[in-house]
Amino acid sequence: MIDSLIVAFASIFLSILSLYKWVIIISALLSWIQPDPYNPIVQMLYRLTEPAYAFIRRFIPTVFGGMDMAPLILIFGIQFLEIFFQNLFSSIM
Repeated sequence: MIDSLIVAFASIFLSILSLYKWVIIISALLSWIQPDPYNPIVQMLYRLTEPAYAFIRRFIPTVFGGMDMAPLILIFGIQFLEIFFQNLFSSIM
């Protein structure tokens, strides 16, 4: 019974990480076309991604050649967490 609970929480956690990774990708792609900043979807994406970008920018200089690499660094970090937790949860089961 505990195993099923752990698997359920692990599955939800990994799904949230995957969903957030797609939010970052969509936000990065939208930044190239300069959408209307008053659009509610654009505002939501900004509110979801900007705190994570600001956290990364505090420790790592992310602008290289005029391009902000914070989304790429964040995607690599999320990918690392996904692989780490998948292996961790699969070894528990």
